[in-house]
Amino acid sequence: MPRILTLSLNPTIDVSSEADIVRPTHKTRTRNEVFEPGGGGINVARVVRELGADTEALCLAGGASGVLLDELLARINLPRRIIHIAGNTRIALMVFEHSTGLEYRFIPSGPHIAAEEVEACLAALRQSQFDCLVASGSVPAGCEPDILARVGAVAVEHGAAFVLDSSGAGLTATIGRTPIRLVKPSLNEFQALVGRPLEGVTEVAGAAMAFVAAGKSEIVAVTLGMDGAVIASDEGAIRIRAPKVETRSAVGAGDSFVAAMTMGLLEGQSIADAALLGTAAGAAAALSPGTGICARPDILRLYEALTVDPDAIETLSL
Repeated sequence: MPRILTLSLNPTIDVSSEADIVRPTHKTRTRNEVFEPGGGGINVARVVRELGADTEALCLAGGASGVLLDELLARINLPRRIIHIAGNTRIALMVFEHSTGLEYRFIPSGPHIAAEEVEACLAALRQSQFDCLVASGSVPAGCEPDILARVGAVAVEHGAAFVLDSSGAGLTATIGRTPIRLVKPSLNEFQALVGRPLEGVTEVAGAAMAFVAAGKSEIVAVTLGMDGAVIASDEGAIRIRAPKVETRSAVGAGDSFVAAMTMGLLEGQSIADAALLGTAAGAAAALSPGTGICARPDILRLYEALTVDPDAIETLSL
């Protein structure tokens, strides 16, 4: 079974809660607080393990909140390797407002990472064993924009696939600098990457195919939320339509997509089938309230439904 190593340069402790109403100035009384280990790479590792694959999460963590993060990871028995840093691991807050059904998410920028802490992280990657390296999440302050390109170079040294899910300068500085098996931006992230708004699925697909043709990534998967995803590769462009589900939270949907599609590709599925599995996992994540990850039975049920739906995959003509 392929081994998937995930990297979180800027993990979080995700705190989710509920309130009747959120108002400025007034105290907002919350209830049903849940603490979860989070951040892109950690979420990917949790979903990979939920699907039964071999995984380990490598992350930078520090301060009292870093100790709590390690404890939360231990509670769920997620294989992990912690690179200790001087700064405090960030704590993110999500509040679900019952009166409106809205979800409020507060995401700190995170700690400053020193140069020696970056080098310790890269050394730990070089010492690790993996068949696929997934770098997911934001790049914290202190890291040079090319840090993820350096991470990708380690994957090349291992002869492993490199999967990238980031945004901003970290994404821009990595595309075209190192071989990438799969890159998964959201629509907003992809528009920022190409430097212009993209109107409609056809424009998104055209821009994604241009990235593939330029050798910037073997596969580009642009997630569109409830509208599914556009997948571009040397086989052409397709659109995957997301199944309709009752959305309880949008947290972790993108990470779930990355985890499941990566697993599908590593296990020899076609690009289309792997994308269906990723889409099913993203939809399954929406069924979980707060910051909870998707459940394997939901993923498999939605995947099976997509595989027999003649409208789930649309071949795009450009």
